[in-house]
Amino acid sequence: MNKSVDPATLASPGRSAPLAATPTSARPVTYHTVKVRGLDIFYREAGSRSAPTVLLLHGFPSSSHMFRDLMPVLAAGYHVIAPDYPGFGHSSAPVQDEFAYTFANLADVVDEFTAVAGLKSYVLYMQDYGGPIGLRLAVKHPDQVRGLIVQNAVVNVEGWNPDVAASFLPAWQNRTPETEKPLRAAFDAEATKFQYTHGVSRSDRINPDAWVYDQTLLDRPGNDSIQVELLYHYKDNVAQYRAWQDYLEAKQPPVLVVWGNNDPFFTAQGRDFFKILVPAAEVHSYDAGHFALESHWPEIASAIRAFLDRLPGTM
Repeated sequence: MNKSVDPATLASPGRSAPLAATPTSARPVTYHTVKVRGLDIFYREAGSRSAPTVLLLHGFPSSSHMFRDLMPVLAAGYHVIAPDYPGFGHSSAPVQDEFAYTFANLADVVDEFTAVAGLKSYVLYMQDYGGPIGLRLAVKHPDQVRGLIVQNAVVNVEGWNPDVAASFLPAWQNRTPETEKPLRAAFDAEATKFQYTHGVSRSDRINPDAWVYDQTLLDRPGNDSIQVELLYHYKDNVAQYRAWQDYLEAKQPPVLVVWGNNDPFFTAQGRDFFKILVPAAEVHSYDAGHFALESHWPEIASAIRAFLDRLPGTM
């Protein structure tokens, strides 16, 4: 039997709202665009701005769209906000002559976005590309980051599928049209569908709209050059692994790892390494793929709510 819940209690970080989308627990997601460096940065937002904030950072080749199921649930007790990076989703996609598509630059844009959005402190949710972007924010602003939620993102070379790393390495070492071919193969239609469907145990929960939406945006004129540039610059993230490991070991931030165990790109060694760096880290594994939220969002949402509820108050 459903029990009515007082909406006022749902805004308290010490209380977990039911995960069912009832009129009292669900919170509407709103859609906005702000200017950052003259670019239109699109974002989704839900929950009370007086509640603690969770900043959701998406992966490749997705956008804030990947959080569409998670946001209404977390918003019952928290302020959740999810921007699209330049070149992704509904944000501006300037040509390369006008914008440097590096992860350091994307992190700077997200950093400036948090200032424009008035975020003073937040928990970071980081999936895939969100990892190198979010960790740059954490290193730069350690006192603003209340905790880290890691979903299939790594900070060690051993966390990579060796076959994937081997296919990217030639381009990272000597970029030519020939060595770029494996990078370009990463965003054709079959590759995008593969990211969503490989290793999935609940295939009936995978909404094909997700990869069709991503592919439609990937196929925009000129976007292939943007995505190749970012995949090439992923080598810059590997070069930062030691610095990010040092941050995690020194700061020991609260860490929750929610991991799709059948990820074709990142391995269990990437998952378990967070526990080595931060022994108090909480780790949850799921019989899911790279985009574990697609099939296991109720379980992941429950783990996140419990983790958030245990964090100390806002700073």
